[in-house]
Amino acid sequence: MTSSAPSRNRSTDLPTIATLAELAEFVGRREQSYIRYSKGPAHDASEQSRDTESGLDLPGLSVNPLHPETWWSRPVEDWLARQVCQYSQLAEKNPDRFAWVLDGRTVGRGPDCEPLLADVEPLARLAPALLDEAAARYEQAFEAGRGPED
Repeated sequence: MTSSAPSRNRSTDLPTIATLAELAEFVGRREQSYIRYSKGPAHDASEQSRDTESGLDLPGLSVNPLHPETWWSRPVEDWLARQVCQYSQLAEKNPDRFAWVLDGRTVGRGPDCEPLLADVEPLARLAPALLDEAAARYEQAFEAGRGPED
């Protein structure tokens, strides 16, 4: 897709964003936006996130920020690729889950210091091609999985 307007996805009635460049443009037009992997907005409207290790319910939906931090000096597409890939294994383990973009009111932090959102506004769905592009860029641009002891 080459236009800046995301296409609509009938199954979720959300616009679909097809490329990292489109996602960067989309994010750039908003004050805040986040990514979430789940069964989608309709499902999440009646659910809440849970810390699976402690068994505690969280006060909002766990998400990852799509806007780069002020210290980030690399291309925004690098940040986006990293954020998109951060929890992609959730969709790999459960094909009913997919990546979608949302906004909402921050009500806390989860056990991994991720933002927790209430009053969620679904914004878009990420196309499988975007997920593939993000994975390829993440592998190419980062030393994926490297830690301070490596």
